[in-house]
Amino acid sequence: MAVEVAAVAASGATSTLVGLAVTEAWTRTRTLLARVLGRRRGEESAADEELRAAVEELATALHAEDQHALGDAADRLRRRLRRSLREESETARELVSLLSELDDSEPDDSEPDDEDARDADAAPVGAAADPVGLAYAVPPPPLPYPSPYPEGPPSQVPALHTRFINRAAELSELDGPAPGAAADASHVDVRLLAGPPGVGKSALARHWAHTARARFPGGRLYVDFADLRDRAGDVGAEVSEAVGHCLRSLGVDERLLPPSLDGRTALFRSTTSRLRVLLVLDDVTSPGQVRALIPRGPGSAVLATSTAKLGELALDGARPLPLEPLTAEAALLLLADRCGAARVEEDREAARRVAELCSGLPVALHVAAARLVNDRHLSMAALAAELADDAARLAALSVGGESPVSAVLDASYRQLTPELAHGYRLLGWIPGPSFDPATAAAALGSDVGTAQVLLDVLEDMSLLETARDRRHRFHGLVRAHARERAAAEEPADGESAVVRRVLTHCLAVTAFADRAVRADRLRVAGLDALLAGRADPFAAPGGPGPLDWLEAERPALMAVLRAAGSHGLHTLGWQLAEAFTVLFLHHRHLADWRESLELGARYANAAVAPAAEARLRTLLSRPLLDLGERGRAGQELATAQACAEVAGDTVLLASTLEFTGRYWDGTDPARAIGFYRRSMELNTEGGEPRGAAIAAFLLGRAQAANGEPAPALDTLRRARTDLLSLPDPDHRMAARATAALGRVLDALGRTEEAVPALREAAATLREREAYAYEAEALEDLALIAARPGADNSRLREDLARIVEIHEEMGSPRTEELRERLRRAEEDESGDGSEGDTP
Repeated sequence: MAVEVAAVAASGATSTLVGLAVTEAWTRTRTLLARVLGRRRGEESAADEELRAAVEELATALHAEDQHALGDAADRLRRRLRRSLREESETARELVSLLSELDDSEPDDSEPDDEDARDADAAPVGAAADPVGLAYAVPPPPLPYPSPYPEGPPSQVPALHTRFINRAAELSELDGPAPGAAADASHVDVRLLAGPPGVGKSALARHWAHTARARFPGGRLYVDFADLRDRAGDVGAEVSEAVGHCLRSLGVDERLLPPSLDGRTALFRSTTSRLRVLLVLDDVTSPGQVRALIPRGPGSAVLATSTAKLGELALDGARPLPLEPLTAEAALLLLADRCGAARVEEDREAARRVAELCSGLPVALHVAAARLVNDRHLSMAALAAELADDAARLAALSVGGESPVSAVLDASYRQLTPELAHGYRLLGWIPGPSFDPATAAAALGSDVGTAQVLLDVLEDMSLLETARDRRHRFHGLVRAHARERAAAEEPADGESAVVRRVLTHCLAVTAFADRAVRADRLRVAGLDALLAGRADPFAAPGGPGPLDWLEAERPALMAVLRAAGSHGLHTLGWQLAEAFTVLFLHHRHLADWRESLELGARYANAAVAPAAEARLRTLLSRPLLDLGERGRAGQELATAQACAEVAGDTVLLASTLEFTGRYWDGTDPARAIGFYRRSMELNTEGGEPRGAAIAAFLLGRAQAANGEPAPALDTLRRARTDLLSLPDPDHRMAARATAALGRVLDALGRTEEAVPALREAAATLREREAYAYEAEALEDLALIAARPGADNSRLREDLARIVEIHEEMGSPRTEELRERLRRAEEDESGDGSEGDTP
């Protein structure tokens, strides 16, 4: 049976078995399974024995109703069934056939659960064949948990995919209270798990987080600083991004995140002040990463892992919990659990030698056990003999002069066929910490199905980790091994070829996402030839949201963008930076936004593409201004204007002048007016009506700020008309122009005209899901209604809607607005007089 067919069949059979277990057919199912598994007693293979044990283990987990154990048992059954199918086991075939018949005979009235979704091994949603090797895989992004958690608090700590054993003393210490504290202590407990790489710090943290879930009703948050380091660029940026991630997970809307780290940290402490939460911070390298994420809520806890001791954290009340390598007996327990107690007992002395050569590191023991499981003819003594050769071990894992992991990885690597070994090497060259099957296919120059076969084999051999969202990640040591073998066995230009294919793939999907958000946005890159003949994943029925996909892929795209320069892929690099910026116009990840545009501008300069350089430097002014780097923003705009003039592109120059107007908006509106006027003229000259209309909208606001209300009215009316007259009308921007008109009318004392304008704007913005701008218009209406003698008949309704919007966004203003609503309700129920709520 083909490997990919075995993978799909095993996954489907396992999901069916779990699904039948919660129906009335379970008793009949167990009887039939026992009959199939008992038919060949006495003549069954070792694989069939393991298959029987896996089915019994799943039945036990189902009876115990332990979701964590159930997931582990289902995962083991799927792996063993897949291996038995590949070995042409008749028992496995009968088992799959039986479950298929039972699945067809039972009505399915339930929605698939998360475990089913994780176990689906079919091609990813959006996967499509491509004549030049470009494939798409767009996993659904993780859903946020909006306050106040209608679907439960955030639960982000990844589950373990194997049974956790050992570490009883450490678990007991984590379970117990701090010295001198009661069991129900109201303090915030900060613990640091420190130890060498591969010692099991992350596994212990994840296991304890799941067993202690009941202690933290406010949720369990997870931050992987190893991932952030690959995409943030510096410690300050990665800490800022980590705090932002936690705030978003707790329901704070993206638009309300402060740009500075200090502001985010203050908001995080305020947000968590009434919550009991657990934060698992994986692979921290500096005390500041922990300090910024200590919550304020009584009873909360922080569990950080690090290879460094970080003794400075003792000043913050942190208690260290050092993790040492496993003892000999503990290592034997782990080895027996992973490859079977029988294999250990056959030659216990050789098993001790294997454990000793693995230096008690769980990561090495896992790989050793995988070799024993995958090769039934490999003896424990033979494996011990292989591990004794330390000539090629990775220097990074040297412990007392020995590092057996490299030897284990080399031995596992030699089990791969030449084709699979070639794929393993190429995957090691993919930029970034993780990748999806489509990116793997791009790296290999293959289709997604072929790539998935390789990913399945590497996962079976414990050379690759697969996350819940179907993204794959090498353990750091394994990735180093893959790259080491690639450098030794692949052509000299092999890495550049892989990066080019991956970069082209990312550019194509990002360009589709960019166009799906707004087709008529100004772009310099001409990508029609690249996209021709390729399937647009965002146009397919039920396809993913383009911004959702960009958000989920942001770390990977940043890693690819960084890699472009070192391989001289300057044109592809700046094109990706331009398309990628659509995400940051909506989700303001300032550090990534700035870095992506800095890289893009540098690449455009290296490629001698003045139009691209002008566009990217113009866009760069936006995050620089938000980060408070006003002087540099001005320099970038001046350089951009010079590049635009060299390029001779009228519309591009108009855009640069518009952004220069925004630069002066807050400090010198009169000067901004001049830039907006010139931008309007050039956009009109260049046949860019949307650009002209947006410049007019900005001009009207600047005129109002400059004390010119009458001209502002005329400009804003024209902008609104022009925005609605576009071939693809921009209703959202037109509504913003209408709201601005209302504010100017009210300032002129024409309140009877201002109210219907603001009311119309609020309704349109609500329809377009522009809820933050809707709230702004409603607040203007509420202020008008609160004036003495004004019509306040809709005041309470408007305030209620404002509160609802801010509550959904997780806004820190929610309590203030709720208090305004309460006073308005009291005024209304008091004497019925017109209120003067502020």
